[in-house]
Amino acid sequence: MIESTCLAACCRSCWIWYLAGPCMVSKGDFFAYYERKEQLMPEKLVTSKVLILGLTGSGKGAVAFELAKKTNGQILSVDSMKVYRRMDIGTAKPSIHHRQQVPYHMIDVVEPSEAFSVGRFVAQARGLIDEVTGSGRPLIAVGGTALYIKALLYGLFDGPPADPAIRDRLRQRITVDGLDAIYAELARIDPDAAARIHRTDQKRIIRAIEVYMLTGRPISSFQKQFSGQPDLGGWTIVGLRRDKADQAHRINARVARMIDQGLVQEVQGLLAEPKGLSPQARAAIGYAEVIDYLNGRIDLDKAIELIKRRTRRLAKAQRTWFRGFRFVHWLDLEPDEPPDLTAKRVMRILDQPQDTASGGNR
Repeated sequence: MIESTCLAACCRSCWIWYLAGPCMVSKGDFFAYYERKEQLMPEKLVTSKVLILGLTGSGKGAVAFELAKKTNGQILSVDSMKVYRRMDIGTAKPSIHHRQQVPYHMIDVVEPSEAFSVGRFVAQARGLIDEVTGSGRPLIAVGGTALYIKALLYGLFDGPPADPAIRDRLRQRITVDGLDAIYAELARIDPDAAARIHRTDQKRIIRAIEVYMLTGRPISSFQKQFSGQPDLGGWTIVGLRRDKADQAHRINARVARMIDQGLVQEVQGLLAEPKGLSPQARAAIGYAEVIDYLNGRIDLDKAIELIKRRTRRLAKAQRTWFRGFRFVHWLDLEPDEPPDLTAKRVMRILDQPQDTASGGNR
C-alpha cells in the first residue's frame, strides 16, 4: 500500500486527495488512473467558444474531434457542403463512429436537392451556439468556408436578397461566353471584389455581379464591416498551418482515399434520386467532376486529376484569405503530427486569459 502522505502532491494533481489514513490504491492502479485522467475528467477551458481554421485537407476536423473529447465539448461545422445529407464521402464528413462520441451540429441539415444560403446557416447556428454555451459546455467551430466564417464572427453584410432570375441569366451567359468573360466583367465593375474572389469561383462571381445589378453598388462596399478591428464576440481563433508540400501531399492522398471509399458510387446514388441535386450541390468539388465522368465527358483519371487541381486551388484561395485574417493564433504542424498532440497544443492557447487568447496574429 502507498501512504497518502507520500503521494500527496501527485494525488492532488490527479484530483485525488486523501484527508487521513493510508491510501487504499495500489501503485499500479494509481498510475493507471493518472495516465487516464484526461478521459475520466474533461479539461475545463477559459474560453467557451473556439474556432479552428485550416486549409482543406489540413486535418482540422480530426483536431476538433480530439479537442471536443478532451473538454466534453460539442462541434459546430462551418462548411457549406457538409450541410447536405448523403453527400458524405466527397465532403469528408466525420465518421459515424466520431459522431457517436461527440455531438456535431450543422451536418446533414438539408436534402441535396435544396439550396442553402449563408443567411440560413447563421440563423440556425446562432441558436445552437447559445444553447451549447448556455449549457456550460465548450463549442468548437471548425471549417474552411470563408463566407460562413465571416458571417459567424461578424454577421451578414446588409446586401440585397438573391434574385433567381438574375442568377439564371448569368448562368446562361457563363454557358455561352465562359466564366472568364463574366469574371472580366466583375473586375471592371468591382476590382476589389475581383481581387478577393478566385476566377473559378462561379458562385461568388455570380453573387458579386448580382449585387451590383440590383443596387448599382459593388459588393465590396457592403463588406467594409469585415475590415478594421471587429469584435470577435468571445471567440478564440486558432489556425492550423502546414508546409505547402505537405498540404499538397495530403490533398492528393485525400482525393485518392475518397475514390477508394466509393465517391463515384455515392454520386451515382445521388443522381438517381427523384429530386436530383441542386446547382449548389452539383458544383461541389468532387461531385462536379464525377458527374462529368458519369456523363461521359471525361474519363475517371481526368476526373481525379481535376478534383485534385480544384482542391489545390481552393487551398490556395483559403491561404490567401487566412493570410490577411487577424486575431488568429497560428500553429505550424509537422507532417506526422498526430491530431491528439495538436489538440493539446490548442488547449495551451485556450488556457490563456480571454483578452490574451483572442487577440494577435501569431
